[in-house]
Amino acid sequence: MQGELDSADSSRTIHILGVNLAGLESGNPTIVAGRTIPWLQDTSAQDVWGKWGVTWRDVVILDRENRRFAVYNLTNNDLATPANYDSLKTLLTEAAAR
Repeated sequence: MQGELDSADSSRTIHILGVNLAGLESGNPTIVAGRTIPWLQDTSAQDVWGKWGVTWRDVVILDRENRRFAVYNLTNNDLATPANYDSLKTLLTEAAAR
């Protein structure tokens, strides 16, 4: 999806990255294998997951001012379903336009 977003509209920059839950660091080598998006590791001191109130597989979409625009859960919305993929892509482009 990142490649599609990059080539669709060069006037808007959209960055997709992952943030792993603190305490699950041992899985980082597996999750990044063969992937190109940035992968960040949360810590108990930062507690990004807790501060943002996210659940497993949430995509938190921020607008241009880094304000929460939407949350899209990938467990409930499998991206293998084209309509779900399109919905997430639309949310990302809408947030970038704000």
